[in-house]
Amino acid sequence: MEKSSRSGLSFFFPGKEVSKESLITGALESAFWDMDQLIGEDKLKYKVNGGCTALAALFIDGKLYVANAGDSRAVLVRHSRSQPMSYDFTPESERQRVRRLAALQPELLGNEYTHLDYCQRPVQKDIGKRILYRDWYMTGWGYKTVTPSDLKLPVVHGEGKRSRVLATIGVTRGFGDHELKALYSNIPIKPFLLCQPEVKVLHVDDEEEWSEEDVLIMGTDGLWDVTSNERVAEIITKSFKQFPQDENRNKYRYTSAAQDLVMSSRGKLTERNWRTSEGKSATIDDISVFVIPIVDYKRDHSAWLEQNKALREQISANMNSINSNVVVERAVHNGHPQDEEEEVSLESVMNGDDEIDTSAPLRLELQ
Repeated sequence: MEKSSRSGLSFFFPGKEVSKESLITGALESAFWDMDQLIGEDKLKYKVNGGCTALAALFIDGKLYVANAGDSRAVLVRHSRSQPMSYDFTPESERQRVRRLAALQPELLGNEYTHLDYCQRPVQKDIGKRILYRDWYMTGWGYKTVTPSDLKLPVVHGEGKRSRVLATIGVTRGFGDHELKALYSNIPIKPFLLCQPEVKVLHVDDEEEWSEEDVLIMGTDGLWDVTSNERVAEIITKSFKQFPQDENRNKYRYTSAAQDLVMSSRGKLTERNWRTSEGKSATIDDISVFVIPIVDYKRDHSAWLEQNKALREQISANMNSINSNVVVERAVHNGHPQDEEEEVSLESVMNGDDEIDTSAPLRLELQ
């Protein structure tokens, strides 16, 4: 803090150091935002309605970046164990964020919804009674007396997979849906639906070894609704063990593992109902699955590091050779001939060790 001649006091803050990881994360976040804006423009041009969740994986600079907006999910299966690389964004997981937005901007609710959450939704006969509730700033529960305004539908209604924002949509992040309105009203959903992704970073260039069975699983909610992360790791490990060990066919084992995941979630038709192998109800949603091996990216990055290191060593050696063969030709004053040439090192010139007339013209010749 220093004094200023004009305003008395002036504050000076040091510049922030921005890492490459932060730059790549920012690029992904900007890309999600730009895509959502483009979808909004296309809606006006081509009258295309609807929206979708978004899940993207990027391998760069020895790191794996996973950006997620919605209820699709990415899971890393390494050493036969599952490691989440994203988390679902649903009304259940973002209940407090949605209610906070509704509380700070009540005009978004159109006087039809409330930002309060109730242990049990009050009805007309409950007016004047005490009921458990919580506000947007509360994680615990408290008591309040029911008033007519409490009879409004909560902005987040329902539990688990059946939870909905404004009784309409089951996700809180994704692309599109610019035209979507709350059910039986003219209240837009978009303020509560974000396109902002959560970006997670995995350092693949660590010292640990990666095997051919270490893979990234990317799937839509049709997979994850009925299959847990741990169950996915079991299916992947079993699929790899059963696949024939043939070099010509080995590259197809990832496709085969993806098909096993799809079949496990779809289940089989049993007595007019679709059931999984565990006897649970199978998914009724669409299923899309990617099984992506990581080790090839690790190898490519390691090879690039070796080439980069060798290139740097070669450049350094060339620079040392150049520095030792610099001829400085200058005009020498104080009684010395104008065409005299003297061989000095570049380092001595830069350090000012040699006495050189700096007012004379200077020419550097690289040999």
